[in-house]
This record gives sequence, structure tokens and C-alpha cells, in this order.
Amino acid sequence: MKLNHSVTGQDQGLPIMLVHGLFGQGRNLGAIARRLSEQRRVILVDQRNHGDSPHDPDHSYAAMAGDLAEVIGAFGGRVDLAGHSMGGKAAMHLALTQPELIRKLAVMDIAPVAYAHSQNHLVDAMAAMDLQGVVRRSEADRRLSEHIHDTGLRAFLLQSLDLKSDPPRWRLNLPALRDWMDRTTGWPEGLPKGIFDGPALFMAGAESDYVDDAGEAAIREYFPQARLLRIKHAGHWMHADAPEAVAETLSAFMGGG
Repeated sequence: MKLNHSVTGQDQGLPIMLVHGLFGQGRNLGAIARRLSEQRRVILVDQRNHGDSPHDPDHSYAAMAGDLAEVIGAFGGRVDLAGHSMGGKAAMHLALTQPELIRKLAVMDIAPVAYAHSQNHLVDAMAAMDLQGVVRRSEADRRLSEHIHDTGLRAFLLQSLDLKSDPPRWRLNLPALRDWMDRTTGWPEGLPKGIFDGPALFMAGAESDYVDDAGEAAIREYFPQARLLRIKHAGHWMHADAPEAVAETLSAFMGGG
């Protein structure tokens, strides 16, 4: 699948590709991209069924990894790759199946394990929202607040609402995300362990529970060379909670290309 993507920064050395998480889009990582683009070319992608990329019934990690590989091929065939949450799992899948495409791997607040939680309540809330007649984001926020009470979470989700469309529409493929939710929060069976021998950095939010002892053990199994850092004052959405710390940590790890 041809993913929507944008490019910024210096056209020198290997590019850095940034991959967003569930319900996100490339521009969610814009602050990180701006810092990294001071020294490197940075590619921001919208994953399938998100942003301005095409919709497809298949939302498997194999498909997502294949999409990333296609973009990488268009930019010379090798990158430094960083992904958050679902994007981190897609990045790990690619590193374990086509390691030659990745020089350095960075993963933000996710481990190669299955998680018990589901986000389908958010899918259901967006799907249930009446979009007819919505022209202002404030009105969209009011309607979504009937189902979701967290102001920050609503603001994040509403970034994926296209108000220029008539009627407004979600850029997210909600039916596909719902159908694949258990497998999105899960982890594919049968992936090889230890095949990626490049530098790998796993960044966990100090206030997040996504990388616990079991998650750390799984990271060591799949990526024996991995380093794990915990980012202070950051939860799961670390790029929003501590953008400067995340950007500086990634910049130091990725280097000048």
C-alpha cells in the first residue's frame, strides 16, 4: 500500500522514519520530527487506515510492516526507524522480518507482548457520534464528550476528524480497527527472536505501565542488544508529555546519519 507521508529536514545520510500509534497520524510526531530534522531527513508516515493513507480491511502487523518497507524502498532501501505504540510494534515486526532495511531501531512505550486491554470503547464512541451538521471542532468536541469524558483524549481523537468533508468524516477506518483490535493489542506468533542485531533503543514512560517486567524480558528475548530507558514525567503518550526529552533522546541515539 502506498502510504501518505511527508518529508522534512536535511537530505543527507540515512533518513529517519517516524511511525505513529493507534488512532494517530504522522503529524502527531511533528515536534519530534522538527528536532530530528535539524541534522537528518525525516519521513513522517500515516499508517494504513489512519490519516490520509488508504483504507483496507487488513490491519495486520504484517501488512503494516509491508507498507513501511515500501516507503523505505522509495527512499534508498534503508532507514533508522522509530515507532510509538502500535507503530512501535509495526517497526519491530519489520526489524524481525526484514532487518536489512533498518540500521537503528527505536521503540516508544511498547513491548513485543500481547496486552489485555482493548480500545474498542473509543472506536464505538467515534462510530456512535452524530456528525451531521458539525462544522466547528468545538461542536464536535461537545458531541464526543457524551461518550468520552477525558478532554485531552478527545482532542487527540478529533485530530482525525475531517471537518472539510461534507458531511464530516473520520479519517480512521473504524470498522477495520474494531475488527483487528485484539490482534493490534496482541503480538504475532512465530516471529524470529534475535535476528535484528543493530542498535535498538526502547523508551518507556516512567508513568506508564506498558513496559513492565514481563515486557522488558520479552524485549531482551527479541532484541538482545536493546537498551531500555525510562523517560521521566512521561506516560504512554510520551511524545506529548515530554516532547523535548523524547526528541533529545532520539537525536542522541540516531546521531548525524
